[in-house]
Amino acid sequence: MDHFTLRDGVLHCEDVPLPAIAAAVGTPVYVYSSATMVRHAHVFSQALASTGDPLIAFAVKANPNGAVLATLAREGLGADVVSIGEYRRAIAAGIPPERIVFSGVGKTADEMATALKGGLLQFNLESVVEAEMMSGVATDLGLTAPVAFRVNPDVDARTHKKISTGGALSKFGVPISDAREAYAAARALPNLAVQGVAVHIGSQLTDLAPLDAAFEKVGALIHELREDGHVIRFADLGGGLGVPYDRDVPLPPGPEEYGAMVTRITADWDVRLIFEPGRLIVANAGVLLSEVVRVKPGVGDPFVVVDAAMNDLMRPSLYDAYHAIDPVTPHGGKMKANVVGPVCESGDTFATGRRMGAVEAGDLVVFRTAGAYAATMASTYNSRPLTPEVMVAGDKFSVIRERQDIAVLIAADKLPEWLR
Repeated sequence: MDHFTLRDGVLHCEDVPLPAIAAAVGTPVYVYSSATMVRHAHVFSQALASTGDPLIAFAVKANPNGAVLATLAREGLGADVVSIGEYRRAIAAGIPPERIVFSGVGKTADEMATALKGGLLQFNLESVVEAEMMSGVATDLGLTAPVAFRVNPDVDARTHKKISTGGALSKFGVPISDAREAYAAARALPNLAVQGVAVHIGSQLTDLAPLDAAFEKVGALIHELREDGHVIRFADLGGGLGVPYDRDVPLPPGPEEYGAMVTRITADWDVRLIFEPGRLIVANAGVLLSEVVRVKPGVGDPFVVVDAAMNDLMRPSLYDAYHAIDPVTPHGGKMKANVVGPVCESGDTFATGRRMGAVEAGDLVVFRTAGAYAATMASTYNSRPLTPEVMVAGDKFSVIRERQDIAVLIAADKLPEWLR
């Protein structure tokens, strides 16, 4: 469920008509519903309440805007971060250090040191060589680093290959067959407190079977590690639960089904569970609002050219991802069209042969389910400034990231002395 609904023939975000935002801020612009985020956070938390006192650590990479993080912090969520930039954003938004988990395959010594000094719940390590670096950093600082290993269970997540992370050839994690040796090596290193196990097999999963298989393997590993004398207090089960993008595709499993599966599998683990939802919390809480520049005739279907582009919303170009496209003020007619942006790339295509509500030049459209992995992946390709972001709460809205000024974009370039 989201809070984007038609009222009197006009699409609203909560109680704000989207044309009012377009008039005040311009297009393209991301628009987020805070009520939707809060609802999704509550639903997910309630679905896992039977597991004890889980930490719900929002995957900051999904949407790192400070207002988004602050909204979720108020609901008691923590943060899963994969860079020191995300760590600092989480702290700045009011997320307590003890609710932060630092993941990622390429943590540097500087990042480790900054997070250690600032505090966190746990580092999820991805290799023994990373554990060795972590030990050295912690020893130099005179601190103890709380750590877990991310294990790779070699499970096919059955999702897009670019967001599948649990296969045998993935760059992520320690092969689960090597995990006991990795934990033994970490125990021998100074200034490391080995306390947990982590797993994350992919994103946008629409089938619980791969998660079930991965979690069963993690449960067996926890038992083995305890036999080896390790104290395992945390199990990070990652994120990845899918959301509905296409109305014509069956709904993916919801938080209730996921929660029941997790409760069944982890009943005897005797750990505090950690979860890293991102897309599930914010995807359907956001839309990209855009204006139709023109409708251009084509050899077959016409081209609906909008002022948003692949630099604003990368997912269709990167993943062939589907986003529903709807007119903000539907006229009642239908059309079949190719929806494209102004960037000078054939890949700047949002939809091909899409059946959609009829639009013409000057109309507003929304790309739905754009609250996750959208603004966070934007670029300035073609010297297009970064898109602004707006948050809505009831009948109020606020710009939570200003539109980047082109002059500022140009001024960031520094000419070498010989060209001045």
